[in-house]
Parts: sequence; structure tokens; C-alpha cells
Amino acid sequence: MKEYLIPFFVSMVPLIELRGAIPIAQSMGLPVLSSYIVCIIGNMIPVPLIYLFAQKILVWGADKPVIGGFFTFCLEKGRKGGKKLTEKAGRGLFVALLLFVGIPLPGTGAWTGTLAASILDMDFKSTIAAVMLGVLLAGIIMMTASVIGFSLL
Repeated sequence: MKEYLIPFFVSMVPLIELRGAIPIAQSMGLPVLSSYIVCIIGNMIPVPLIYLFAQKILVWGADKPVIGGFFTFCLEKGRKGGKKLTEKAGRGLFVALLLFVGIPLPGTGAWTGTLAASILDMDFKSTIAAVMLGVLLAGIIMMTASVIGFSLL
């Protein structure tokens, strides 16, 4: 059980999330299904907290001496994510958020997607559902790539 702690905690880290945790789990030789589930759970745990508190904390800290630069960077990342979401929202904001989180590209993921959704005032239930589906999609993509990649080594 201890071997799952590394991918579990890595999947909670902003910008790395399960996109980094799944390859780590596969490099450790963990079973595909159980490591997928552990990484999904780890990636989703921060989502409600991000939605409810991140924007308020980032706005509060943006003008503080030591943390201001990082907090401003995070706010800008969320605003840029929100802008991308609204540009792609022709089929609806829910689908745009799902795809934004689900396509494993640098700068996308549950953290940025949830922050962007909170900045756009998307409702809580829709945000959680879209992010969860996006995380499941990203997990499938990353697990497939990891299994294929490590089988070629």
C-alpha cells in the first residue's frame, strides 16, 4: 500500500497532477487499474478546495511581498485558462472545461481548469462533474501512453 503514496501525492501537485503521477506509477511497476484509480482520487481531492478558496486566497496574496509574484502568476494562469474556455465554449462551457482538463497538455489540468471555472463563476456541481470527466479522460490517455511507452523499453 505504501508504494501508492508517491503517485497519490504527485497527482495532487499543481502542473504535474496525474499527467506525471501515472507515468511514475507505471515506472514503479504498479498495476494499471489500481494506480489509475489512486491517481484519479489524488488529482480530484484538491478540486473542491480550489473552487471554493483558491481565487480568494490568490487575490488576497497577489500584492504581498514574498508570495505576490507567484500568486499573480497563478491568477493569470486561471484567467488565461478561463479565456481559452470561453473561446472554445461554442458547444458549451461544460464540454469546453471537460476537454481543457482532459487533453493532457502543459498548463491544462484539474488545478487550472477548476480555477478558471471559479473565475468564470461556473456553478460548483457542473465544475466538479466536468473536471472529474476531464481527469478520467486525461488518465485514460496518460495510462495508455505510459503502458505503451514502458512496454517499448
